Amino acid sequence: MELMEKIGDFAENKDVGGVMACLGEDYRDFEGRGINETEEMIRGYFHQFKGIVVNVLSTRIDEIKTPEATIQTDVALSSGAAKVFRKLIRLSTDSYRLKMKLRKTNGFWKIQNAEWRYISFDELFPESLSIFRKIFKM
Repeated sequence: MELMEKIGDFAENKDVGGVMACLGEDYRDFEGRGINETEEMIRGYFHQFKGIVVNVLSTRIDEIKTPEATIQTDVALSSGAAKVFRKLIRLSTDSYRLKMKLRKTNGFWKIQNAEWRYISFDELFPESLSIFRKIFKM
């Protein structure tokens, strides 16, 4: 769960190196992107969006068999303007569910594989829904 918070902080600060340091050397996503392609994609997102706000809602651990684990995380993504004004005008966010395989190497969890999909408000984990409502004052 700390890993997901750290990645969210790196993304909000547009810290490409920080995000990339969280990926294992043999990282692949669900579309076959490796390290280089993923870095290029992240740089493109950071260039395209002026403000990125990542709200990690909740993380479920599906399986742990040290040194590997499988987790699912619900995140709400919005723009920087939404972070400032969300309480006043309740701007919508995009919610995603990330499924990741992690491997612990030298005492640190690194992402080996990741997939993500857009999810509706109704699909959020119950614990994510509760956090979402607190964040967005719903």
